[in-house]
Amino acid sequence: MKCSKESQCCGTFECELCGLTAPYSYYGQKPPNAACVTLLEECYVMKDPFTSDKDKFLILGSQCSLCCKHVCVGTDCSLFYAKRFCLPCLKLHLNEFPVEIRQDLEKKTHSQHQSSKKGDSRTLKKN
Repeated sequence: MKCSKESQCCGTFECELCGLTAPYSYYGQKPPNAACVTLLEECYVMKDPFTSDKDKFLILGSQCSLCCKHVCVGTDCSLFYAKRFCLPCLKLHLNEFPVEIRQDLEKKTHSQHQSSKKGDSRTLKKN
């Protein structure tokens, strides 16, 4: 599946997995006012709201290179490994990634499972 390249300058970015929304001011690989920076992927970028330095920016997200979903850069939603992959696509094609990536994903999945069990037991104690 081929992802369409957007040429929008501004709008609202929305992660199709977690629902994060934020206004973006640029989409592409060369953010304005950052002449020395070339991003490795087409990204949705916003000016950093925490500084007055116009050269600073935040990367909000990109498109999954397989399914073209808009995904944020949060580790619960995507991974960048030469290209951006959403977690569902990563899991579907896990055997095609290096063993280190698979191990990291397994550790993360295991720790999320453990913390959700702890949350469940706290909920049960309150009831």
